[in-house]
Amino acid sequence: MSKMNISEADEREFTKLIADDLESGALEKVIELFRYNKTLFLVVGNLLRDDRMRVRLGANMLMDELLEEKPDDVKLALPHILPLLRDQSPTIRGDAADMLGMIGSVEHIGLLQDLLNDSNHQVVEIATDAIDLIHEKNSP
Repeated sequence: MSKMNISEADEREFTKLIADDLESGALEKVIELFRYNKTLFLVVGNLLRDDRMRVRLGANMLMDELLEEKPDDVKLALPHILPLLRDQSPTIRGDAADMLGMIGSVEHIGLLQDLLNDSNHQVVEIATDAIDLIHEKNSP
């Protein structure tokens, strides 16, 4: 995360604070934080790795909420989401594919197509849906 001059300690602290807020249902608070500090988009990948479903779901809702309002800022999360497509956990692979479908573009379809041969059928379904969504967003 050095591109935006944030230390690993700060990254861990931001991730913990945001994850705890999402777990407690403070989505609006988190949305406001992200609206005014685009550096926070760099921790979205960490949020998708969280064991708590409310945190992962909250991260997805956060990105969905800010996608139209701040599309360039939302895309700052992509380099931190893409490696998760190869994560050992099918849950994390699926969540990353889902988010990539939401915020990704045609250039990401190849990465999603790699998941069409995944050993987990849910990951395959999510990747298929993500590819369809990207096609939908880019059709005239």
